[in-house]
Amino acid sequence: MARRVGILGGTFDPPHLGHVAVGVESCFRLDLDATHMMVANNPWQKSSSRRIAPATSRWVMTEAACAGHPLLVADDAELARGGETYTIDTVEPLVAAGVEVFLILGDDAAARLDTWHRCEELADLVTVGIVARPAVTPARLARHWRATRIECPLLDISSTEVRRRCAAGEPVDHLVGPGVLSVIEAEGLYGFGR
Repeated sequence: MARRVGILGGTFDPPHLGHVAVGVESCFRLDLDATHMMVANNPWQKSSSRRIAPATSRWVMTEAACAGHPLLVADDAELARGGETYTIDTVEPLVAAGVEVFLILGDDAAARLDTWHRCEELADLVTVGIVARPAVTPARLARHWRATRIECPLLDISSTEVRRRCAAGEPVDHLVGPGVLSVIEAEGLYGFGR
């Protein structure tokens, strides 16, 4: 029987409890063997618009976020590959190895799928699991995408808000796990401790 794997890709700048909830809930709702939290090396759709924490820091935080959650796997395949990050390059080898891939996205990202690199080929390889995001209109995908909705607790947390709170000296321990917080503190990320 083919393995069923979710790919929850992201910049994870930083990963937060909302990411963890989506990863765990996706496994349960889609009967997945695991959800891989795939850390983007160079997220080409974001890197030109803002400063991003170093890939190694985002990787260590993602490992910490996954710790203690047996269905979550911190995956560094895109970091190891280097260069700009394209989901198709991550998915193709998995499908070639017989893995059934579920691409886990929020409504905001799902609405932009047709702008992704080699999106037509990607649509042939994955099923998209769409998670509602607070205050985001539900995505309507073109017919060529196989998609399913994932019912998940709505946690109104964003990496943008965590970064803002760090820079403002506001608490974030209730938004990120203790391991993630310890990396933010140790590396002084996002203006923490300044």
